[in-house]
Amino acid sequence: MTTPKTLARIAGVLYLLVAAFNIFAGLVNTRIVESGDAAATADNIGASATLFRLGFVGELVGATVFLLLGLALYLLLNHVNRFAAAAMAVFVAVGAAIQGLNALNRKAALTIATGQDHAGAFGPAGSDQLTMLFADLHHDGYLIAQMYFGLWLLPLGYLIVKSGYFPKALGVLMVIGCSGHLVDMFARFLAPGIAANISPFAMTPPAVAEISLIVWLLVKAVRVPVPDVRAASVAHSGSG
Repeated sequence: MTTPKTLARIAGVLYLLVAAFNIFAGLVNTRIVESGDAAATADNIGASATLFRLGFVGELVGATVFLLLGLALYLLLNHVNRFAAAAMAVFVAVGAAIQGLNALNRKAALTIATGQDHAGAFGPAGSDQLTMLFADLHHDGYLIAQMYFGLWLLPLGYLIVKSGYFPKALGVLMVIGCSGHLVDMFARFLAPGIAANISPFAMTPPAVAEISLIVWLLVKAVRVPVPDVRAASVAHSGSG
């Protein structure tokens, strides 16, 4: 049987991989996609097609590892509260599914930017605009997935607080992190004019919370309750 410490270490490694793959995919997008400039975006994708493909694969692998992370944490924490653990796993599954399907938009942008058939059918300007459309759809699809990247932290925070495996402050940070993800996501859809100013403040709490949990899982794993030898001795003496 896998011990809690082992499960925690596995979860820590998986969480670190999720962060690494998603950061890599995000950096690739930031470097290549020029918001509002279809021609530059199409040219960048064509010139860096291999890097863009690596970003696509990184996103798919990141979504898969996220599923495995949800499973590891479910196995670690489901004894605390099965309903909360199940809710956490469902949010992870939905978020990962949206992220995986959304990667099709990135692949479509790549296919159009690197294929001559589309330029012939739509003309160079039309092909560039179509590439930009799919790049924008990919961005928006990721924001939709972000709702679930935030929501899973809510039951996770509750489980952390109740488990005794972690400092309770870590669980509180997770709940605050959930709010940060949701504020950022809704701001980008409802108030895009000011979202860029809100985002750094909204996304700092979830970043701090998740980095803290990764470090705790890798370094400390879990707190193992230490039996109260003195109390047990007193109880044994009383029974004698």
